[in-house]
Amino acid sequence: MKKVLFLSTAMIAAASMAAADVRISGYGRFGLDYNDRNERTGTNGAGLPANGVSTTNITSRLRLQFDMSTETDGGVTLGARFRAQAESRDNNPGGATFNGARFYATYGGFTLGVGNIIGAIENMSGLYLETRTAGIGIDGAGFHSLVTNVNNTFFDWDAYSSSGAGANGIEVLYSAGAFSGHVSYSTDNGPTSVDRIAVNVAYSFGDWTVAAAAQDSDIIGEDKAVLAVYGDIGAFGVRLAYADNDGIDKFGLYGNMDIGAASNILLFVTSEDQADAGAIAQGRDNRDNSVANAGDLGGEGESYGIHYSYDLGGGASFEAGAVRSSNDQTQVQAGVYFSF
Repeated sequence: MKKVLFLSTAMIAAASMAAADVRISGYGRFGLDYNDRNERTGTNGAGLPANGVSTTNITSRLRLQFDMSTETDGGVTLGARFRAQAESRDNNPGGATFNGARFYATYGGFTLGVGNIIGAIENMSGLYLETRTAGIGIDGAGFHSLVTNVNNTFFDWDAYSSSGAGANGIEVLYSAGAFSGHVSYSTDNGPTSVDRIAVNVAYSFGDWTVAAAAQDSDIIGEDKAVLAVYGDIGAFGVRLAYADNDGIDKFGLYGNMDIGAASNILLFVTSEDQADAGAIAQGRDNRDNSVANAGDLGGEGESYGIHYSYDLGGGASFEAGAVRSSNDQTQVQAGVYFSF
């Protein structure tokens, strides 16, 4: 009898393993980061008091990603994702932590996601740079390239969190042919309800894609309307982007090209306009030399950067870049990135 039970259990386990799919992937990156906002003593590159951090530091990250899925008899794919990640920035090493899980159900072109959602703004086509880090250098170098990052207030939208619990929201994604769409919603169930709802759509035709996104939030300054157009002109990839960040406009121009068989170079420039009267009244004054921003330290103005990538083979590459941001901050980074 025990042998029969053991055999039955083994058969059930084997059948479960055959029906389910568990995948482990990830990447590692490490290198050097020069940031003139850091300084051990005296004043930093912006003339502000030192923060006790070395100007040049090691920056690193190791990420393990776990993806699990199974398919029902009716053809619905059920799955989940979570990550373990260890990161070090600005001489602040961190141990590995697990994040909140994202669950999803997919059927045909529809996907329903809950938990640590991706977020419609975050998932907008044409928002991030076309680099392995989605930004400049080895860790993004502050992501000043995003037209949705203004007034030194960045990432004020729902996004999949690799080191925290995430938004614990709900989202619906749909794709059919050249069209894709995404709607996301989250709420903070604290003493005061705080809701965010966002949407993005994209359509591709030939070598070109047009994408748009919008967010409505109960938090002051988080409403957004975003537009991006990108494609290829011969050997060059080009992109134009614009965002109205609740009264602060920002424009971006981006270009990249391959150099030989293993190299790529990318350049960008963004221009952040002066906040309108409504944004200033909300306390979101990005103007240089204003009461809120003594000196040339506001977000108003131009940011520009350059990124170089060289393919080392085997899923590894050398990444380097430099950024001069509109708040007069300079960062230069170089390192290696490998995926597995």
